[in-house]
Amino acid sequence: MTELNLNIQYASDAKNLPTRAQFRKWVKAALRVSTEVTIRIVDADEGRGLNSMYRGKDYATNVLTFPLTEEPHLMGDIIICAPVVEAEAQSQNKTLEAHYAHLTVHGILHLHGYDHETDAQAELMEGLETAIVTKLGYASPYLITEGA
Repeated sequence: MTELNLNIQYASDAKNLPTRAQFRKWVKAALRVSTEVTIRIVDADEGRGLNSMYRGKDYATNVLTFPLTEEPHLMGDIIICAPVVEAEAQSQNKTLEAHYAHLTVHGILHLHGYDHETDAQAELMEGLETAIVTKLGYASPYLITEGA
């Protein structure tokens, strides 16, 4: 049985943020081992600063993952930038909830060591994300829809 120690930090003024219970459900769906994780929801300024500092990219991105330890016990931080998530959900014709679920699963898979730097890695990770997200009851996060 996997244990989860989850800390949620709301550092954003955005509306309609997921609840702790929603994050917990999404994280648990992607876990394979016991995990301690902090999910921090940030605004664009903090997201941009962290992306610049740690990745050398001067823009806010949707999700950043900072693994501290790997299996058999995961520890790490996941940063989700609320305004970027909102803009992406709208442009991709997805519900905000579904997009947060996907990015949470995406971050947890990064903690597990998955990546998408090569085509083969991306195909594996996207397949896992799709399986987990659809099992949670959402559409495939990589489904292209009209108007997106």
